[in-house]
Amino acid sequence: MDDTGAIAHAATGAEVEHFDVLIVGAGISGVGSAVHLQEQCPDKSFVILDAQDHFGGTWWTHKYPGIRSDSDLYTFGYRFKPWTAEPIATADKILKYMGEVIEDHDLARHIRYRHKILHANWSSADQAWTVEAERTDTGERKLITANFLWMCQGYYRHEQGHTPEWPGMADFKGRIVHPQTWPEDLDYKGKKVVVIGSGATAATLIPAMADDVAHITMLQRSPTYFVPGRNVDDLADQLRELEIDERWIHEIVRRQRLKMGQLFTRMAFEQPEAAKKELLAGVSAFIGPELTEKHFTPRYRPWRQRIAFVPEGDIFQKVKAGKASVVTDEIERFTETGILTKSGEALEADIIITATGFNLCVLGDIAFSVDGEPVDFGKTITYRGMMFTGVPNLVWVFGYFRASWTLRVDIMGDFVCRLLNHMKRKGVTSVTPKLRPADEGLEPLSWIDPDNFNPGYLMREIDKMPKRLAKPEWQHTQDYWAERDTLPKIDLDGPEFSYGGKVTARETEAA
Repeated sequence: MDDTGAIAHAATGAEVEHFDVLIVGAGISGVGSAVHLQEQCPDKSFVILDAQDHFGGTWWTHKYPGIRSDSDLYTFGYRFKPWTAEPIATADKILKYMGEVIEDHDLARHIRYRHKILHANWSSADQAWTVEAERTDTGERKLITANFLWMCQGYYRHEQGHTPEWPGMADFKGRIVHPQTWPEDLDYKGKKVVVIGSGATAATLIPAMADDVAHITMLQRSPTYFVPGRNVDDLADQLRELEIDERWIHEIVRRQRLKMGQLFTRMAFEQPEAAKKELLAGVSAFIGPELTEKHFTPRYRPWRQRIAFVPEGDIFQKVKAGKASVVTDEIERFTETGILTKSGEALEADIIITATGFNLCVLGDIAFSVDGEPVDFGKTITYRGMMFTGVPNLVWVFGYFRASWTLRVDIMGDFVCRLLNHMKRKGVTSVTPKLRPADEGLEPLSWIDPDNFNPGYLMREIDKMPKRLAKPEWQHTQDYWAERDTLPKIDLDGPEFSYGGKVTARETEAA
């Protein structure tokens, strides 16, 4: 143990446990990654740490009414676990699905809840990470060493959502609520509600609450693209009538939906006006062209921000029925009784819900260091959006915006396991991405190209994110359809990888 680990050990008085791999997070990414590790690297010991008291990540911490996926579960679900319910699923069904995965693969014994990681230091001398975690229920400190860190904790802070500061917020006599920290005692029946925001969360909350409130209004600064449609999959249902095995149904429907996604994404870039027309036609079928033009025609081209699926067009049905309304305007100030818009409209409210996004969190806000020197990830260059220059034995699962997040969990699982097995065969204990001489003079660019994708939560704190270079291997291309072919073919002995350490004869024999 190097000096940093020794100091931490002395300070906590804790015994140190060791694992080959430490997976951070028991959400959709962590559970899937653990299955791949267990199946493809059965010789590796591992542990999963999560700060919450239950598995599920987003699907456990978010409690607001109607919470559901905004992409289909045939692609959001894992490739190894068939999805058998409706394509767009509520949080309880996703948690049930994840629970079945944990049970099927005997993962519960590997998961430790209520463990919040405070800092992690890589020791080149020890060829290992020393991780200090705090028990959120007792305050007890725990020390764990691991050869490899698999970061699956997501990209935003679970404990607090993003709420802008508007003039007069303190004057409002009602309640202001962020969906991410939904209070259990919130009684909205018969109340007037204003939801600030126009994304997937607002589109979920409004139809879920509309029948119980006096009235609900979506106040948006600018419109968002949605895809309304039936929450069924005819192909899956037809295959079930033929008594096809669910594993085949899952794979067939998954491939079909991925192909449709690929074609539409290509249209959005190559024929943006045609893509826009198709999306708006779907909305207009529910509420007519006038309201579509006024409140649901975005100023940006499709796929510059995420497009959410709206099952059965439920939010548009509530608008058409008069149970919900939409105001497209900016906020001048909060008042005692609601919100005054810049155009002078007064929106009365008993409850104001700020569905205004996330606070970005880079690798769990953990204090990382390498040989005692703090790591500023904003100054690293990313290798394919999953590893970082100068940081050994660490990967971060960051999924897709234009396809289901979990698709990358699967293909990254294959890559990481292939890398770990490759290191074992080489007899080395560390791997670090490094720039090739020809790449060192390239200008560092922001994590993503804001001209192609620019959600607010990323743009607000983009400087905290690792940088990219103008080459595919040094950026997260966000192109699943390319990565599913390129990632399995990566040359692990290529110049982008620097290997270090040597496995001792005893360790080799044990392996």
